[in-house]
Amino acid sequence: MNAETDQNTTALRQAGEAARAAARILARSPRSQRDDALRAAANALRANASDILAANERDVAASTATAAFRDRLMLNPARLGSMAKGLEDIAELPDPLGRVLADWTRPNGLRIRRMATPIGVIGMIYESRPNVGADAAGLCLKSGNAVILRGGSESFQSAGAINRAIVAGLRTANLPEAVVQIAPTADRSFVAAMLAGAGLIDLIIPRGGKSLVERVQAEARVPVLAHAEGLCHTYIHAKADPEMARRVLANAKMRRTGICGATETLLIDAAIAPSLLPVLIADLRELGCDFRADARARAIVPDLPAANTEDFDTEWLDAMLSVAVVDGVDAALAHITRHGSEHTEAIVTEDEEAAVQFLNGVDSAVVMWNASTQFCDGGEFGFGAEIGIATGRIHARGPVGLEQLTTYRYQLFGTGQVRP
Repeated sequence: MNAETDQNTTALRQAGEAARAAARILARSPRSQRDDALRAAANALRANASDILAANERDVAASTATAAFRDRLMLNPARLGSMAKGLEDIAELPDPLGRVLADWTRPNGLRIRRMATPIGVIGMIYESRPNVGADAAGLCLKSGNAVILRGGSESFQSAGAINRAIVAGLRTANLPEAVVQIAPTADRSFVAAMLAGAGLIDLIIPRGGKSLVERVQAEARVPVLAHAEGLCHTYIHAKADPEMARRVLANAKMRRTGICGATETLLIDAAIAPSLLPVLIADLRELGCDFRADARARAIVPDLPAANTEDFDTEWLDAMLSVAVVDGVDAALAHITRHGSEHTEAIVTEDEEAAVQFLNGVDSAVVMWNASTQFCDGGEFGFGAEIGIATGRIHARGPVGLEQLTTYRYQLFGTGQVRP
């Protein structure tokens, strides 16, 4: 272990111990105090907007990444305002703590309650998008969890400026500043320390690209709530309304190309492809999209570039769309099963029977009928914000909000019962 690694291990231990102590206080705090902290943090984001945007400008200027990546990294007054509004929206949500999840009485008179309780200390590892830190901090605060945030090196200045505003909110509400902490360094060894932080961190949530998620899942000695790639599909069924299909697909692909809910593959039924596919391609080309298409799609629109064997397994996160022609719902489902990442899929159709077949046949975390895949978002689900999208099968699936950041414990009420 080199000196830098040892230093980050020590830093993580100190942060984890402080977070554990802060989490115990936060878990016992009233809803009003947590909500006051959220509103004060929102005010601090607005009051410090110039400093936060200046820090972000330094991060963006230092980036040599693609335009889509820089879009994820960039803040502007509107995005900063949305971050602040997101914290205020979280404050308005019902308290996730203290909920009675189940309540029953045994034949011996013993009453048992299952109660919602915080998980404890969350470790959040994320890349590029600075708003993720604010969303994670807000959701963890409201749900009674302390959080240790480690943003990507490319957003280090932005993350620090945002965190200072969050801490100001905690201070205003007389909550421990250690409720929300940020990695003191962008060094990768701090991530390694987090992944090895059993006993200090209760749950790791990675939010970023495939390589980050794979590293976390491979190396973590702490439970992980992760998502795979956002390889989302929009399937245009033979009985789709053409104008709806055009509108939904354009939004699903091009509204923001760099988010995990963006559609990466278009599937279109062979019965309508000759008439509708050229229109869809023209719409998207006008918006700046490029394509990779299978042979059947290229037979209809000959100037489409040919897809190779990897294209349908690629999360583009850019203005690129894979295109395939399929023969009905079963073929669409088979394509998604073979190439998808179990994130979000959508069908566009006026045929309810086909829609139900698709909704029941897809095994992804989120499946939609006649809606853009970009609605896979905690805010759009009414969660106020999200800490990520979970595609696993344990504990949570889809957008992860307040409810998914709680676990439970039992309370038993007796009248002197003893076991025979």
